[in-house]
Amino acid sequence: MSLMASTLRRKFLHGRSLVFLRIRLLSSSTSHFETTSPQHRIEKILVANRGEIACRIMRTAKRLGIRTVAVYSDADKDSLHVKSADEAIRIGPPPARLSYLNGSSIVEAAVRSGAQAIHPGYGFLSESSEFAQLVEDKGLTFIGPPASAIRDMGDKSASKRIMGAAGVPLVPGYHGNEQDIEIMRLEADKIGYPILIKPTHGGGGKGMRIVQSQNDFVDSFFGAQREAAASFGINTILLEKYITQPRHIEVQVFGDKFGNVLHLYERDCSVQRRHQKIIEEAPAPCVSDEFRSNLGQAAVSAAKAVGYHNAGTVEFIVDTTTGRFYFMEMNTRLQVEHPVTEMIVGQDLVEWQIRVASGEPLPISQVQVPLSGHAFEARIYAENVPKGFLPATGVLHHYHPVPVSSTVRVETGVEQGDVVSMHYDPMIAKLVVWGENRAAALVKLKECLSKFQVAGVPTNINFLQKLANHRAFEEANLETHFIEHHKDDLFVDPNNEVISEDAYDAARLSANLVVACLCEKERSALKENHPGDPSVLPIWYTHPPFRVNHLAQSTMELEWENEYDSSSSKRLMLSITYKPDGNYFIQIGENSAHVLEVKASHLGNDSFRVEADGVTMHVSLAVYTKDQIKHIHIWHGPHHHHFRQKLALELSDEDETQHKTSFETTSYPPGTVVAPMAGLVVKVLVEDGAKVEEEQPVLVLEAMKMEHVVKATSGGFVQGLKVSAGQQVSDGSVLFRVKE
Repeated sequence: MSLMASTLRRKFLHGRSLVFLRIRLLSSSTSHFETTSPQHRIEKILVANRGEIACRIMRTAKRLGIRTVAVYSDADKDSLHVKSADEAIRIGPPPARLSYLNGSSIVEAAVRSGAQAIHPGYGFLSESSEFAQLVEDKGLTFIGPPASAIRDMGDKSASKRIMGAAGVPLVPGYHGNEQDIEIMRLEADKIGYPILIKPTHGGGGKGMRIVQSQNDFVDSFFGAQREAAASFGINTILLEKYITQPRHIEVQVFGDKFGNVLHLYERDCSVQRRHQKIIEEAPAPCVSDEFRSNLGQAAVSAAKAVGYHNAGTVEFIVDTTTGRFYFMEMNTRLQVEHPVTEMIVGQDLVEWQIRVASGEPLPISQVQVPLSGHAFEARIYAENVPKGFLPATGVLHHYHPVPVSSTVRVETGVEQGDVVSMHYDPMIAKLVVWGENRAAALVKLKECLSKFQVAGVPTNINFLQKLANHRAFEEANLETHFIEHHKDDLFVDPNNEVISEDAYDAARLSANLVVACLCEKERSALKENHPGDPSVLPIWYTHPPFRVNHLAQSTMELEWENEYDSSSSKRLMLSITYKPDGNYFIQIGENSAHVLEVKASHLGNDSFRVEADGVTMHVSLAVYTKDQIKHIHIWHGPHHHHFRQKLALELSDEDETQHKTSFETTSYPPGTVVAPMAGLVVKVLVEDGAKVEEEQPVLVLEAMKMEHVVKATSGGFVQGLKVSAGQQVSDGSVLFRVKE
């Protein structure tokens, strides 16, 4: 066994070895592992990807003393992964097909830079056998599996046939080569509805459709083909029986070029939206040791069947009604959720990838793979949850992730001020936490989510908090329909008066805290700029605040951005009275009985210590201006609220006329349909003037490689349909109107 293996064994003898290795994942310290022989040594790697995975690969490469080369599109010129690399090369315009999917340009960049190897990351070209072969043909090292394994397992139909021949259980379905719509419809009838339509290549839920009846098959089939072509460049489809109560459990496998293959336990990825994972955990909860062993052995057998080496993931679907598992697919790459596995086994899988690609054997055997504690990963996306998790675009005006440690990781590819583009996946970051057991890890996940601050684009953070706090999730009652089954708890129904009033009460408390903090921050700034000279302070900020016959007062109007109901917002008029002791009396509305006394202390930047109604808390603000509107975000405890303001704080008097802010709102005639997101029109299904039925599809939008069908809101005739295929539209722009 190599020095690499013996070094690891010695470290595992110590109780703190896993903590040490988790720290090493985050550090840039020099590796103590055996160096590769000179003829195979990799000294420079080109990372053929972007975003957080590119940054994560570069971090490990830097620790190993390996130089890195980034590639970028015009949209990513100033991105974090470009800044993190030793050098960077432009490969094309923003559309992925002209940049990150352009294999020849990427290989040319590697040759030009003098890189010896290419790491594909995940997505894009990571599962392209043609790209892997091209890399090898140019004399470069592909940090991934052999092209033959990618080809065999990347084609989901072919992989099903291989696994079936190897005796691995399969879900009933059609995995043949025919793609004729009539043949596929007949095959669907044979399988029996509901069925699942899946692209034969790619992953991430893109192109997947659940079809409940024959009537929906044709539209779903063609939609899946278009989305698959846009995401992976291949539009072939397979069909499977849809299991109604499944868990999604996958196994991390790893092989070397000497025929050794092992597994690093399993991950549960059952909590999904739009067939995409949003919370993953390792190991899978509520499974027996026997089940875990059988699952791991099946995954290793699958990898050996195709001569696999490097990192891979074998995905299984588990029927919760029978407890049986079925092979679903193999992802021949590093998974998005690989950090949760790293946290429980204390290994850097990117380092393993580099070393295996260099010709080194696996550092440990199966019996030496440790299993310590529990880890969660939460994917933080820019998306509009009330609109069905539609992807969102915009500027990250405020971005403050939680601090990292040996038990908390933040994998991100963005920084404050960056733009979330419509061209790529809207994931902002991955929050990864570890605990001694599932309960401890879950506590840490909840705490970190409450402190993860993003402002400028809508995110799913609040939704992730609800998931993590749901009793069924706490009890590990998981399956892929978790969100759908618990939607009444996870989504606020704006028609539910009790829940809506509770949400409004929480927003009013936040509004009180906002105005107190803003006033205190302004007072602190004035004092700092004029130290020791109270005479220059406005009357409002003198101690005591002096005015003839009455205390100084001011008003502020805020508009609450109601994230639970995107169609409405609430205007709040707040009256602030500054007391002689420095506290604030705040009242919402002229006749409101709700008067709150707030004491705010400015701690620096946008942090405050606030006391209200006998409760002391830490408060954080983020303030920025966009389109002549001041946006104010507040975080305290588990709460986050967003307010808008068009008028600065002004001193008022009993004889002065109170100016009422007029927020600019746009109203449209009945029947008007606006774009639910910024995107590309990929297909227009009707002509202007055509008669349509309610809910009839009118056009198809695509953003971040996901399709969204825009439908008529009522029956009538389409008017003002001016958009055409290939046209870009902005969020909220008018698409057409249906007139009865």
